[in-house]
Amino acid sequence: MTHIPRLGVNIDHVATLRQARGENYPSLVQAAKICLSEGADQITIHLREDRRHIQDTDVGSIKLVTEEFKKPLNLEMGCNDDIIDVALSTKPNWICLVPEKREERTTEGGLDILSNENFKKVLSTCEKLKAGIPNVKISLFVESHEEVLKNCLKLPADAVEIHTGDYARAFNDGESLEQFLKNYQIGYHLMKKNHWGFHAGHGLTQKNIIPLLKAGLFEEYNIGHWIICEAVFKGLGPVVADLKGLFHENR
Repeated sequence: MTHIPRLGVNIDHVATLRQARGENYPSLVQAAKICLSEGADQITIHLREDRRHIQDTDVGSIKLVTEEFKKPLNLEMGCNDDIIDVALSTKPNWICLVPEKREERTTEGGLDILSNENFKKVLSTCEKLKAGIPNVKISLFVESHEEVLKNCLKLPADAVEIHTGDYARAFNDGESLEQFLKNYQIGYHLMKKNHWGFHAGHGLTQKNIIPLLKAGLFEEYNIGHWIICEAVFKGLGPVVADLKGLFHENR
């Protein structure tokens, strides 16, 4: 892969700050505009069932910003009828289907595609979204296991987003990354052979993303929590610009 990977900036935790006090600030619209002005290739938001950060009205507001910048909106969501209705009305460019448990702090692991019941639920959701949103593209948030990825290929989707949380934890703890990188390489070749996108997200930082960038396997990275945390010290625009610069340096 010789092109520069896409950077999707997840602004959920700007909404987390807003919801903590029930105010109308900080502005998600302003956050999205800053990210896109500083080189982000798309904006990612997760509309959760419990609405702990992103709210229904945010989806339409952010969609207008991405349209203004001619960049995609990537909506993360569970296979929930209520959320599907929001997606159908706002028509994001990309939808990433993720598992969701209300008690979790953040998304823990990938979709269970191997369970017949869950597979049918994901299939039904994909079909509804494809039928209701012209030209929408769907990614599936999954673990990089060959059996899981082969099952993904049976679904009417366009890409997988690999859950990199365990990889990130291993890097941060100074553990070996060899098995992770090997699994990602196997996954990359399988998905590319079938003309699917190969994306990554969860737990990524300016440091632990470097081995992934050097491996050149992922064409898109979705990063949120670290960016918003670092923005407390450096400002949102500079953090996004520096991260995108890192993508160029390690292409």
